[in-house]
Amino acid sequence: MKRHFEDVQLGSIELFCLAAEAKNFTAAAKVAGIAPAAISRSISRIEKRLGSRLFVRTTRSIRLTDAGQTFFEQCRQALTQLVEAQQVVMGAQSVPSGLLRISIPTTYGHHRILPLLPKFRALYPQVTVDVHISNRNIDFVAEGYDLAIRVSAQPDSGLIARLLEDARLVVIAAPSYLQRAGTPRTLEDLPAHECIQYELPSNGRRIAWLFQVNGKEQEFSGEVGYSCSDDVLGGVTLAKHGAGLFQTCRFIVEEELANGSLVEVLQPYSGRSRPFTVLYPHGRYVPQRVRAFVDFLLQYRDEWAAR
Repeated sequence: MKRHFEDVQLGSIELFCLAAEAKNFTAAAKVAGIAPAAISRSISRIEKRLGSRLFVRTTRSIRLTDAGQTFFEQCRQALTQLVEAQQVVMGAQSVPSGLLRISIPTTYGHHRILPLLPKFRALYPQVTVDVHISNRNIDFVAEGYDLAIRVSAQPDSGLIARLLEDARLVVIAAPSYLQRAGTPRTLEDLPAHECIQYELPSNGRRIAWLFQVNGKEQEFSGEVGYSCSDDVLGGVTLAKHGAGLFQTCRFIVEEELANGSLVEVLQPYSGRSRPFTVLYPHGRYVPQRVRAFVDFLLQYRDEWAAR
């Protein structure tokens, strides 16, 4: 077989793929642990060798040319295969280790992930965990996260998405509120009630309540006396203290429903859910500690689905 590559050339190709995915030389350099100028020089060497421009550069951004897009798609696939081949050989000997940086939403963090972390660390003591609890979207490359958990995550060609659970939705209220305002029996009763709304912190859009009526999906978003953003638990706390009705995931309020401090209403219209997904970058960006953590979480899918 004829030799086509040197180590330095393969390294330049990997840096090119980093820049293409980050759409920014500085962010790619941060991931690679080198200066932005080194990224630029590596890509210039590839362009000279190919005789074709791979990026359109401006003072603020970069974007792939048509030739660059084609080259990127082929290179990403080839590099992924190389890393996977290496992992096949090394996998049996490698032990998950290092810093695992994860981003999780507040409710899922407190009620699902944080209680499991001691078990994960007991299995993999060489892994240290840095948890960022927030409902904002993150930039994996620029912020250096290994994985994130999100609700209703949008598809992204640069990320692998694995469903953790479809979390059942419930409408809840405090007994004191129901005594004062009455119990809603149908969806037509909702406009007469205080309906606490959750607003997305990114754009202020209210999240519609989801119902199932005679096998058909239906949404409700009415006038509000209360709204909250950033933290869904704010809506739960308002409901617990008699402010009104609130729709949330059942796993968040299981304890309150069991002890009677909250009551589920409108059960005939339940059946809808929201998906929670774990997201992490493709192929060569998946170290053993990330794979171990994802596999660890997936063990709990059946348990979560049954609750």
